[in-house]
Amino acid sequence: MRADQKVFLGILGTAMVAISVFLGLKLLSPGDSPIEIPGTAQNPPETQQPSETTEPVEQQKPKEYVNVVFIGQNDNHEEVYKIVKREYDPEIDGSRIKYAISSLILGPKQGEKSKGVYSEIPNGTEILNVQERPDKVVINLSAQFEYGGGTDSVYKRLYQLIKTAKKNTDKPVYLYINGQQADVIGGDGIMITQPLNDNSLGG
Repeated sequence: MRADQKVFLGILGTAMVAISVFLGLKLLSPGDSPIEIPGTAQNPPETQQPSETTEPVEQQKPKEYVNVVFIGQNDNHEEVYKIVKREYDPEIDGSRIKYAISSLILGPKQGEKSKGVYSEIPNGTEILNVQERPDKVVINLSAQFEYGGGTDSVYKRLYQLIKTAKKNTDKPVYLYINGQQADVIGGDGIMITQPLNDNSLGG
């Protein structure tokens, strides 16, 4: 090998060493973006959020009422039939017409009495049964219903019964006394047309 070739090879080797050192320093210099090796990155721990549950909201049932007819006075002090509402729960009180007739026989409450509301249905009147059939309703009362108080009182109590029944059922309603259909009622023999309606007493 000639001398000039040896010099050239020496220079070339020195240059390669310098380049290698330069590249090594460049790779280690600050400010370079790190290279992420797959599988080595650590993800932050997942925070488990509490699950959301929706509690069912209980729907409040609308209140229901029956209409019961008593007697009172209007603003002109004239005697009139008074409609009084009684709160009614089908799940507890059962049949609407049965509950209405029971409320009628019980009479007005003390607060209603203080306002002049009263009933002509005699004390001691009992409901023997109220049968609500597919085609009609039979109201069976004890004999106390038809006696006492005179003819005018009997008319009024009958109208109380008729109006209360018709406001709480669309079915035909029949009045029985001690298990027998009442076609004549009271000591004066008041005639009744059945099924009950506003014309059952001829007025």
